[in-house]
Amino acid sequence: MALGTESIWLRRHATAAPPRLRLLCLPHAGGSAGFFHDWGHAFGDDVEVLAVRYPGRQERIADDPPGSVEELADALADELPPLLDTPLAVFGHSMGASVGYELALRLRDRHRVSPQLLMVSCRKPPHLLTPRSAAVTDDTALIAEVRRLGGTDAALLADPDLRELVLPAIRADFAAVARYSARPGIPLECPVAAYVGAGDPDVTADDMAGWAAVAPQGFGLTVLPGDHFYLVPRRDALVADIRARLAAQW
Repeated sequence: MALGTESIWLRRHATAAPPRLRLLCLPHAGGSAGFFHDWGHAFGDDVEVLAVRYPGRQERIADDPPGSVEELADALADELPPLLDTPLAVFGHSMGASVGYELALRLRDRHRVSPQLLMVSCRKPPHLLTPRSAAVTDDTALIAEVRRLGGTDAALLADPDLRELVLPAIRADFAAVARYSARPGIPLECPVAAYVGAGDPDVTADDMAGWAAVAPQGFGLTVLPGDHFYLVPRRDALVADIRARLAAQW
């Protein structure tokens, strides 16, 4: 991808002047770049937000959904180098946190560059992962699991026509999450900031504190009111916290 060209992988919220920082946002399982739409210009005129377009949804509805977390990280590691002339921060929610971690490892190993900051939300660190209990091959159970977790995607499942469009990507993402099993945590060369909703049904603050084991460059944990999708009702508080972290480091 050349600078100034459109990317099938990235929805770029361009700044008027060259940015001092880029913030890459990785959605949850079943999520899309649109989930971060109102983050586009929330971090100042010098921060360019890049929302990742996973295949199999929205503009990429005709593309095959991802087969694994690693596949997503591989593709993004190949896509990002033209944009690495500017410092990069990464935010990943739920499945996106695992993608962000794997991406950070690939950027370091393949391109000798690390994000300035990795922010992970509502996802256990790689060495503490436990198997998903949802029967991802059973659409009834899958829909029930999406509704249990909440979030904007749950509303789409109420419409039969929309359900047919979004369910394949949700099914593929949940299968990818299930296949991403526990593994030794490889330390990163960047600080890590972790976020979680106090009422998340699956991930606790203690779980998120486990990210410190792969963050020898620095670690911080923020707990906000809410559940697995705390970042919707607590959007302003989360954005303010991220903005402060970015301003403090650059």
